[in-house]
Amino acid sequence: MAGKLVADMANRAFRVRAVLMDVDPYGGRAEAQPPGAAELLKAASERISRLYARKLKIALFGRDSAKVLADMSDDVRALCEGMQAADNRAATPAHDLAAVIRRTLVDLEIPAGSALVVSGRPDLLSAAARIGAVTVALKLRADGAKIPTADYTAADLPELETVVRLGLPLSGGKLPNDLLARHFGRISIDDPALLVRPGVGEDTAAVDISGEEVLVIKSDPITFASDAIARYAVLVNANDIATAGAVPRWLLTTLIFPSGSTPSEILQVMDELQAVSRRFQITLCGGHTEISDAVRRPVITGMLAGTVMRRDLVDKARMRPGDRIFITKALAVEGTALIAREFGAKLRQLGMPAAEIDRCRDFLEHLSILSEAYAASTLKSVSAMHDVTEGGLATALTELSWAGGCRLEVDMDVIPVFAETRRVCDLLGIDPLGLIGSGSLLICCRPADGNRLVERVRQTGAAITPIGKALEEGHGVRALQNSRTVAWPQFEADEITRLYGGA
Repeated sequence: MAGKLVADMANRAFRVRAVLMDVDPYGGRAEAQPPGAAELLKAASERISRLYARKLKIALFGRDSAKVLADMSDDVRALCEGMQAADNRAATPAHDLAAVIRRTLVDLEIPAGSALVVSGRPDLLSAAARIGAVTVALKLRADGAKIPTADYTAADLPELETVVRLGLPLSGGKLPNDLLARHFGRISIDDPALLVRPGVGEDTAAVDISGEEVLVIKSDPITFASDAIARYAVLVNANDIATAGAVPRWLLTTLIFPSGSTPSEILQVMDELQAVSRRFQITLCGGHTEISDAVRRPVITGMLAGTVMRRDLVDKARMRPGDRIFITKALAVEGTALIAREFGAKLRQLGMPAAEIDRCRDFLEHLSILSEAYAASTLKSVSAMHDVTEGGLATALTELSWAGGCRLEVDMDVIPVFAETRRVCDLLGIDPLGLIGSGSLLICCRPADGNRLVERVRQTGAAITPIGKALEEGHGVRALQNSRTVAWPQFEADEITRLYGGA
C-alpha cells in the first residue's frame, strides 16, 4: 500500500484550508439505507462540526452528497451554512472527476494544495492528486476492499482529525511530544555505537568511540535554503568532516521554524533529514525542534561528528610551499541550485528557459564531496582539503591560506565555471567567485603526486582541475589573469545575500 498511515505521520508538507469529504453511507444507492448508515451520518456530522470550528471550509463530495447533506442534523446544516455539496455520481472518467474537484475549489476560493480530499474511492483520490490536492484514503467500513493509494490514510473519521492537525499552524514553543514520539517511532537505527538514542525527554546522545582514535566535530547552520533544506544541512556538515579524511558518523540537529508552521511541514523536514542521513550512512542521533517568531524562515543547525585513525587525519597545517592546488567539479554548485530553487520565478522573468532552470535545480544532486574526499585521502601526499562554502571560492582560498600557513597563487583563467552558473550569475549581476559553493572541494597535494590525485578523483566520476600552487609561508592569495597579477576578490558577504536582501 502506498501512502502512509496516520501512525506513520507525514510524507507531505501542507497547510489545510478546506476539506472535501466523500461520505457515502449509502454505498452509491440513494434509495437504500444500509446498516450503520445512521451512525455514519451522525459521526460525520460531529466531525464536520469540529472541522468547521477550526475555521476550515467544508464541502461534501460524493455520489450522493446532496442527499447526505440533507440527511445530516439540523444543527450541522445551520452551523455549516453555505457548506457545499458536489455530486459526482455521473463523473466517472478521471478528467471529469478532476473538473468537479477544480470547480468546487474555485467556489471555495481555495488552491488545490491547501485542500484535503477525503475518500475511499481510488478514482476520486487519483483525480485529486492529479490537480495537486492532498489526498486522504478514508476506510469507513471493513468490507475487505483494498485501501487506495493516497498521501495519508485514516481508518475512521476521528483519525481524519489527526491528519487535518498536520496541516494546521502551530504557535510558538516546542514541537508537541506526541508528534515527536510518532516520528521517533518510525526511525530505525542500526548503529551499535549509539548508546543513548533519540526520544522524547532525551536531551543528549551517547556514542561509543572506543574503537577509534580521533573524533572530528563540525557545526554549521543552514539559513538561506527553504527548499531541500534537510539535504543542505546534512551535506554541508558532512563535507567538512570528510575534508579531514574522516567518516561522518553522528548528526545532531537544532530545527527552528517560524510561528505558523504546520506539523506536516516540520515533520517532512525531519523525515528528509533522516532519509538523507541514511543515504550517506550517517546516524541521526537527535536534537531539538522549536517553533519561534525569532525566525522568518526555517533554520537548521547541524552538529556532526566523524572518526578517523590518527595516521589518516588530513591536517591543513601539513601544507608546504610548492604543493599543487586542485578544485573538483566547478564553482558554485550549491549557489546555482539554491538560486534556481529559491528564485526560479525571477530567472524566468529574466529570460532563462525553464529547462535550464531545472538543470540548475538538479545541481543539488552534486552537493556531496564525500566520494572525491575519500579518494583523495587515500594518498599520503594530500596535505590539505577544504570545502568551498559561504563566500565562494574567493573566501575558501583565503581561508585555506590562513589554515595552511602559506601564500597561494591561483590562475583565474583556468578556474572552472559551469555554463549554467555563468548564465545565472550574468542574469542576476553576481560574481560566481563569491557565491556559496558546497559541492566543490579544494585539494592540496605534493607536486610529485598531482597526476595520481587526478586519476583517483576522476575514478569517482568527479571532474578535477589544477588551479594553482602554494608559495612561501605567509597568508593571502596572489591571482594571475592573462599571466598578469590582479587583485584577488574579497566579498563582505556571500553574493547570495544580495538576492535575499532584494527579495
